[in-house]
Amino acid sequence: MNSIAVKAYAKINLGLDVIQKRPDGYHDIKTIMQTVNLYDTVCIKKTKFQSVTVRSNLNYLPTDQRNLAYKAVLLFRELYPFKDGLNIYLNKRIPVSAGLAGGSADAAATLKGLNQLYKTGLSLEELMAIGARLGADVPFCLLMGTALAEGIGERLKPLPPLPDCHILLVKPDISVSTKYVYENLRLNEIVKHPDIESMLDALKEKNLYRLSALIENIMETVTAREYPVIEKIKEKMKENGALSSVMSGSGPTIYGIFDNQLKAETAYNFFKSSQYGKYVILTKPYNINQ
Repeated sequence: MNSIAVKAYAKINLGLDVIQKRPDGYHDIKTIMQTVNLYDTVCIKKTKFQSVTVRSNLNYLPTDQRNLAYKAVLLFRELYPFKDGLNIYLNKRIPVSAGLAGGSADAAATLKGLNQLYKTGLSLEELMAIGARLGADVPFCLLMGTALAEGIGERLKPLPPLPDCHILLVKPDISVSTKYVYENLRLNEIVKHPDIESMLDALKEKNLYRLSALIENIMETVTAREYPVIEKIKEKMKENGALSSVMSGSGPTIYGIFDNQLKAETAYNFFKSSQYGKYVILTKPYNINQ
């Protein structure tokens, strides 16, 4: 085998709470992560040269050591040396810097691809341990499905799948720095935190309506304050039939959960014809048994 193509799936956060700032400068979080059926394709091809090259369909995407897929190759080669060079091509569909873990998904897919290409036989748990060295979201992007994430996001517990629904993603034409959001999160001033435990109960009950009513993201206290368009998108999403509308991760992508395809398509058409979203994508949950 000289080449392989691997799908790299995006994620959303079904509720996100930040517990505390740690002595090491990171933050402890508690969140429910969900894979959605939106993916990049990572194509890996062996070459006769020893160099690693990364290319993409997006000309503004970094293709050097700032790119997580590139970092994944270097780390994998350090742990399991091989002499080949590699050409990596990233066919990007997940919006960049959107709170959807596109870069982490690419890194996870790269690790999966290298494991198959070089027949290293690493287990999912071993791949996740390597992924944790690349970024907090990479282990989940390897696990996929529905999971509770704690610590900085690397401690994962698989959960019952999100009930069948339609998910509308709207990313406004703004960029948000995750570092800035964490630095400006005023945990001492926040009285009401997302009720993650009740969300877990709703998932066990397979109750989409109860879950949707509970979903909150504490990061909105920073991002929505800075960018009023986020609240506007949430309002319009609910006006168009969403059971819930919440920001994913540190943003700025907003997602809406719909129990009806017609409502979801109507909302999609509204946002496609509006000025609210640079990217508007209608998708569904992706669970690992699919």
